[in-house]
Amino acid sequence: MESMFRLMDKEQKVTTTNRCIWVNGPVIVGAGPSGLATAACLREQSVPFVVLERADCIASLWQNRTYDRLKLHLPKKFCQLPKMPFPESFPEYPTKRQFIDYLESYASRFEINPKFNECVQTARFDETSGLWRVKTVCNAESTRSEVEYICRWLVVATGENAERVVPEIDGLNEFTGEVIHACDYKSGEKFAGKKVLVVGCGNSGMEVSLDLANHFAKPSMVVRSSVHVMPREVMGKSTFEIAMKMLAWLPLWLVDKILLVLCWLVLGNIEKYGLKRPEMGPMELKSVKGKTPVLDIGALEKIRSGKIDVVPGIKRFDGNRVELVNGEQLEVDSVVLATGYRSNVPYWLQESEFFAKNGFPKAANSGWKGRTGLYAVGFTKRGLSGVSMDAVKIAQDIGSVWKLETKQPTKLTRAGHRRCISQQL
Repeated sequence: MESMFRLMDKEQKVTTTNRCIWVNGPVIVGAGPSGLATAACLREQSVPFVVLERADCIASLWQNRTYDRLKLHLPKKFCQLPKMPFPESFPEYPTKRQFIDYLESYASRFEINPKFNECVQTARFDETSGLWRVKTVCNAESTRSEVEYICRWLVVATGENAERVVPEIDGLNEFTGEVIHACDYKSGEKFAGKKVLVVGCGNSGMEVSLDLANHFAKPSMVVRSSVHVMPREVMGKSTFEIAMKMLAWLPLWLVDKILLVLCWLVLGNIEKYGLKRPEMGPMELKSVKGKTPVLDIGALEKIRSGKIDVVPGIKRFDGNRVELVNGEQLEVDSVVLATGYRSNVPYWLQESEFFAKNGFPKAANSGWKGRTGLYAVGFTKRGLSGVSMDAVKIAQDIGSVWKLETKQPTKLTRAGHRRCISQQL
């Protein structure tokens, strides 16, 4: 018995190490596409950097929190990161695995080596020193490592989709079936023959419903508000690409009118299936509210054929039943919450001038640069093309100061940092 207690004590003992590290360049928080793009552009500017990532891999959202059938919804030329296009052998809409392979090749090419399993606890600007202080925690087996990074520039690259959104629905906690978020959904295979309620009708909700129908499940998709559904392609051309070309020459309102006519010609009247369109046009809605139109890749045909049922909002759950706002009741076996994601910036960044309480920059048009060396990438709601634009501007802005102050010739350098000897956490 005594030896058993000694063993338990040994197993529970955790060693804590504290360090302070000066970063000779910016600290980038997040190793998704936003962080990788910024790091690559900084590498081209010969600016050293450190990338911090809370997961154990790059692009953890893509690797760990996406379903198997996922493909890029836009053509690859609109999704490539700066300085490196997709391989020509990749299809027009790369798969999830192909995109991950691309990102891993991207990190390798630009010698981006993130510090994995480092979760940022706080980041604040020290007015006295004029520097950022970024505190992280890394738990590895019996060792807890606490590190404070000191830097002049801080790049927030955690993106729009850092944390899942789980809505509060009356009775959901008492639902007797399985409840998962879309980030935990992989395939509809295990749901074959089951009645599945999909809460949400964005791109994820539509595609999860389609996947469930393809695996012989019986999905019901909750459509609580209006939604723009558009064909992914019109006569073999990307709808998004058509819109971008028109916006270069025509006013926004006219582009929306043309797009809605094309949608009517290709998809027909979708309102009779319970999919009411917003009063605001698809591109205006994206510009003003950041709400992305749904690009149909087959779900609408399943809705027409009755293999996907469209239902209104939820009033409450009761056991294995759900009552809808129209009084109808459904028996369901499982629930998939395709209710989106949110920024986690307010939980760790101690700053309120540049970022709003919702975790997004307050000024959408100039949302890549704040004061005191603070930058944001991937928050402009313009997808991966917006990420690339932000990354280039941030690297150029930091690079111009770096080169002026160091007066160094342009050359590739490795990320550098040194330990702060004067301070211990």
